[in-house]
Amino acid sequence: MTKRRLLIVEDDADTNNLLKMYFSEAGYDVTVEVRGPEALATARQMMPDLILLDINLPEMNGLEVCAALRKSPRTVHVPIIFISERSSQSDRIAGLSAGAVDYVSKPFDLEELRLRSQAAINRAERDNLLDPRSGLPTGRLVDEQIQRVKQMPGWNVLECRIESFRPFVDLNGFAAGDDVLKFAAQLLTDVVAEHGTPEDTVGHPANDTFMVLTQAADVNALAQALQTRFDEEVKAHYGFMDVEQGYILIRDNHGEMTQAPLMMMSVRIKNG
Repeated sequence: MTKRRLLIVEDDADTNNLLKMYFSEAGYDVTVEVRGPEALATARQMMPDLILLDINLPEMNGLEVCAALRKSPRTVHVPIIFISERSSQSDRIAGLSAGAVDYVSKPFDLEELRLRSQAAINRAERDNLLDPRSGLPTGRLVDEQIQRVKQMPGWNVLECRIESFRPFVDLNGFAAGDDVLKFAAQLLTDVVAEHGTPEDTVGHPANDTFMVLTQAADVNALAQALQTRFDEEVKAHYGFMDVEQGYILIRDNHGEMTQAPLMMMSVRIKNG
């Protein structure tokens, strides 16, 4: 099972070490940041499934970090739970008003925090905001983002489709297919971070289809980089002989063996 990506933003060393150890043992892929600006950059790059955010941070407090995450199309969907020594009703209201989905006061019970964290992730998936396989925005959230950027100059929408995905799944099973989707999501996120802008975002609206919303200065170079990286690195999901011959053998609807090409990525620039 794919690990959930958790970003912890906490400047107290004892607390972030405790949280990192506990959630790592609970099966999460944990990243820790201690300052707001670094947390924003990391969140945009790693696309976490959840953020645990302290309010009392140096330089940029947690409320400001939360507001910035909510303004960015790349992180607007990520559930945020505040963890804070502040426990008054006004503090809780301020945190929830900033865009957090939950607020936990220190000192906290680790098991309760884990359950609240899992509930936040489950709620995002249940509301059709995140695809559980890729961890990327899906459904109405992608539609809303596309409609929004269409009204803004300088944005392009790239439709990225994994060609020959179905034959691969038919031969290797759904678990292997899910691994490819997770790989594709991370690859697209990495390439967009390298060739795009901090506000660009990646979505997963359909099974074998991803969307990139970008303000990249050279959108054609971005599209080419996506294709080139995917077409080369996806070969790691095949056996040596499959890669050597350039195809896999599957049975067609009549039970006959037929050749199916290796997966490739097609990228279409839908508007610009």
